[in-house]
Parts: sequence; C-alpha cells; structure tokens
Amino acid sequence: MTGFVSFVGAGPGDPELLTLKALARLEAADVVLFDDLASGPILDRVRPGTTLVNVGKRAGRQSPSQAEVNRQLMDHAAKGGRVVRLKSGDSGIFGRLEEEIEALRIAGIGFEIIPGVSSASAAAAAAGIPLTRRALSRRVQFITGHGATGALPNDLNMAALADSEATTVVFMPKRTFPELAARLVAAGLPPQTRALLAENVGRADQRLTRNSIAGLADALAGGVGSAPALILYGPILEEA
Repeated sequence: MTGFVSFVGAGPGDPELLTLKALARLEAADVVLFDDLASGPILDRVRPGTTLVNVGKRAGRQSPSQAEVNRQLMDHAAKGGRVVRLKSGDSGIFGRLEEEIEALRIAGIGFEIIPGVSSASAAAAAAGIPLTRRALSRRVQFITGHGATGALPNDLNMAALADSEATTVVFMPKRTFPELAARLVAAGLPPQTRALLAENVGRADQRLTRNSIAGLADALAGGVGSAPALILYGPILEEA
C-alpha cells in the first residue's frame, strides 16, 4: 500500500500561526521531513514516535540536494505511511514545491497541499502595517533575491520592481540586496524609498530594521549575518 504526502506550510516559525489542518497532519504523521526553518517549537507538535528527517537546505552549508530530498520523500511514502513534508512559510512561495510534486506524480504517490502563513504576511503584521492600501499601494509582488547560482537573477522586471505604487517583498535578499538596490535606483526608484528588513520573523529573536533602500544596501554591504530574512519596500512603509 502506497502512503500519502501532506505538504504542510509551517508558517514563519511561531507554532501559534499553524493552521488547524497543519496541526492535525503533524499530530497524525508517521514521518516528518522538515526544513531547517520549519523546525524548533513547530516539531514539538509532532506526536512521540514519529520519525523526523532533516532535509533542510541553507546557503553556505552542506545540505541534501533536491534530488536526495525527492528520493527520501518517495521512499518514505512507498512504505505506506502518512508523510508530512514540512516547509517554512507557505510552501508555494519560493519553496521548490513544484519539483517535489512532480517527483510524486511520476511515482504515482498521492499528495495534498496545506497552505501556511507566508513570512511576508507575518513580517508586515509584526511591523504593524498592511501589504496593500487603497490609492497608495494596490499591488504586491514577491521576488527572490537569488537564482540557482546564488546570484541576483538577471531576468528581473526592473520596471515593475521600481514601481513606486507597489509593495515589493524580496525573499532571501541579504547577500544581493546592495546590487538590487543599485539597479532599482538606476530604474528610477528614489533611493530614499522606505524599506524594512525583517529577520527571524515569528521567532523570539525577531528583529525589524526600518531604513531606506539605499540605507539598507549600505548596511548589508558591510555584512549580512546568518539570520533568515526578507525585505519589504514601497509606499506602504511611508506610513509606518
């Protein structure tokens, strides 16, 4: 009998932000394959005896390849159990969800996707701001700060990213934001545009730093640290 896989969005790290469905799947799981950023107190919700497998990938650290993660996912499901693939935030946003889904489809293994609270939403809530505002910021856009090579992607739509009437959220931004900020200014976005660096969102050591895009770029050029982070910028921060 083939097992079943639940892709569970763990949210940004605060277990109180788990959905009821996510919590139910964690409590019923036989195996949980988890990311580094979806560990800690989230795993305290797993029942005793559940097999826990760390398949997290972090920049600059030795990590399992995506092919290895896919293989482990299929191997555990093939044993017939209830498998949870626990991903941080919402697994459908820069979580490489599509690659794991495709592997399961090819293997004929059933799955479901349980959305989680995105770190973008959690960061905005922690800062006390919405992501949109009527007549000020009618559009939200999510981008990743690095491509497959770790560098800033070359095919970014700079006209859209320099839109002064949009809220932009940059995931995994710290190493490449100085370059992105320079390109934004060159595309016409004022360097004084307000920005927010949100680190360790939803955790006890959460840190929010407000600055301009130019100021954040200068700060990050001097060192980025290892804390997971995202950056928001746009007119909505003018009111914060």
